[in-house]
Amino acid sequence: MITQRLQAELDQAKLHASLLVRDLNTGHEIGIHPDTEYATSSLVKVPLALATLQRLHHGELDGATPIRIEPGGPTTGPLGLSRFRHPTTVAIDDLLYLAMCVSDNVAADALFDLTPPARVTRTLHEHHIHGITVRHRVRDLNETPAERLAPDETHLAHTLAIQAQTAGRGHRIPQLDVTLANSGSARAHVDLLQALWKPTTIHPDVAARLRALMADNVVRHRLAPEFSTDASTWSSKTGSVLNHRHEIGVVEHRNGEAYAIAALTASHVPARQQPATEALIGRAARTLRDHLRAN
Repeated sequence: MITQRLQAELDQAKLHASLLVRDLNTGHEIGIHPDTEYATSSLVKVPLALATLQRLHHGELDGATPIRIEPGGPTTGPLGLSRFRHPTTVAIDDLLYLAMCVSDNVAADALFDLTPPARVTRTLHEHHIHGITVRHRVRDLNETPAERLAPDETHLAHTLAIQAQTAGRGHRIPQLDVTLANSGSARAHVDLLQALWKPTTIHPDVAARLRALMADNVVRHRLAPEFSTDASTWSSKTGSVLNHRHEIGVVEHRNGEAYAIAALTASHVPARQQPATEALIGRAARTLRDHLRAN
């Protein structure tokens, strides 16, 4: 069976994974442990964007409103506003672009300051999307052991991340504890994608704007190589923290086919750079999609 073969490959690579692929036209799906919860890292920016866009649509916020960003704040990240050396002003609409398309943590927290985590979770529930819990801003879960180690010692942080899991999906590192961190399963994220691509309760304009932001995502090293072609469009969001590597997205084909895909993973190899693991995540998701498409 295809799932058993893939599970054996994942086990051999010491990669724990929750995978789900759903045909958005038929509802048929195939997955591996799709209901296992993971700490979701930057995947939280998708529900954050949904809640923000909904408030913009209702007139509670104005996309042109300027937000002042000071340098040296509590939120860090490898790119975007966290690297700025001087104060800057960014409109809400542009913060959405930065948070979604380049995964800018400072931009995301500026949006969380406007729409707190509890309201983001409430927005999901209003649209009957359950299984994703938004508990924290990005800055509240930003200081992992990796930030306190020298670059050549980050493998120690990954070793701790691997060894510190407790029973019941808990973890001694708060950023990876599904009872403390922002969390969700592959199935819950596919439900979110379906709500955006086949909107029923979400306003079509809100859904279309969020789909466009995901289509403009520039982080394309994980699943995109398996799904981006001249005859298809890949729209996605990634999330990474310590040994966790995630991506959710939708591949749309010119013939009208559309597949929602969620891959939430945790590597048990203590290394920061794992290109073979990234390739395996993409290959596993593609294999499941191809199997579903053929059947």
